[in-house]
Amino acid sequence: MTDSMTDTILANATLVLPTEVIRGSLHLSGSRIAGIDHGTGVPPGAIDCGGDLVLPGLIELHTDNLERHIQPRPKVDWPHAAAIIAHDAELASVGITTVFDALRVGSVLSNTTTGYGEYARQLADEILTLRAADALRISHFLHLRAEICSETLIEEMAKFGPADRIGIVSLMDHTPGERQFRDINQLRKYVTGKHGATEADFQDHIAGLVAISDRLGTVHEQTAVAEARRYGAVLASHDDTTEVHVRTSAGYGAHFAEFPVTFEAAQACRTHGIKVMMGAPNLIRGGSHSGNVAAQALAEADLLDIVSSDYVPSALLSASLMLGDLWGDMARGVATVTQAPAAAAGLTDRGHLDIGARADVIRVTRIGATGALRGTWVQGRRVA
Repeated sequence: MTDSMTDTILANATLVLPTEVIRGSLHLSGSRIAGIDHGTGVPPGAIDCGGDLVLPGLIELHTDNLERHIQPRPKVDWPHAAAIIAHDAELASVGITTVFDALRVGSVLSNTTTGYGEYARQLADEILTLRAADALRISHFLHLRAEICSETLIEEMAKFGPADRIGIVSLMDHTPGERQFRDINQLRKYVTGKHGATEADFQDHIAGLVAISDRLGTVHEQTAVAEARRYGAVLASHDDTTEVHVRTSAGYGAHFAEFPVTFEAAQACRTHGIKVMMGAPNLIRGGSHSGNVAAQALAEADLLDIVSSDYVPSALLSASLMLGDLWGDMARGVATVTQAPAAAAGLTDRGHLDIGARADVIRVTRIGATGALRGTWVQGRRVA
């Protein structure tokens, strides 16, 4: 942490409020927003923002970024505490003030070439321990990615409970031929690229996962939904492809859909009242790296509600500014990474610049299509 909690006034700023953008000042007192004023004046002791954007802190619902710090290179395992602290600092440095760290639950142990083991409970304990020690700059919750096509989902989810700050459980089904891996050739590229598997290994991989899905898929899906309720977590779907997928998710009570892979699925989400979340890298790159529906196409069709940085933390801020330009409404663009994800996760105290809200705030200098972070405050304390 860099500053103690104190009063801070960000003056002469371009404030992005929930439904409008104004020139004014923002008064942070303790952990809350205490005042919002119009005008370009700079009171004594205030920070003169010179017209910079002042936004709510960004809220990330699904990121795999921690995995990159834990395994910076293939077969290199980094000490977890150091990795978590580095991950936390990176997020603070790009304006993310609340994160739901995505941890996979459910493992495949029977395939020695392409299988994978359990890690979530241990890593969750380490995140929670660092949080309790006030060693982290931003607010951390857990997001359990429930791998339906696995062998150990029930046992792994049973190790968590309501005290574990689990905000989200997402239903992940990586059965070959389904959802993200409906194209077997795309799956082949992924498996051979990640594991160096031969074609024979790949065929064993497919056969093994299909057998697991046939045997355990239904009970695992039911278990994940029940466990999310036990934790008090929000439920999310993942990689919806068809209207049937979305209808099933709606029946389970899913609040939002992570990365629907087709236009059809996104349209069905709107029909069923499920918010649509897409990846910032998809938006910025102009399309999906795996051939799925483009985020920009959904934005242009009014089918995009929430943006996630996914695997590039710095992409979250850039995506919000890009959407603000696309829609001609900066408040709406910023809401996709602040107010909308907060609402989807059931967090009412943050994600918007209002008097009484958490003083999670960022200052950004606009540079062309992107923005440079000039400061991050979490509960009124400057952390980056």
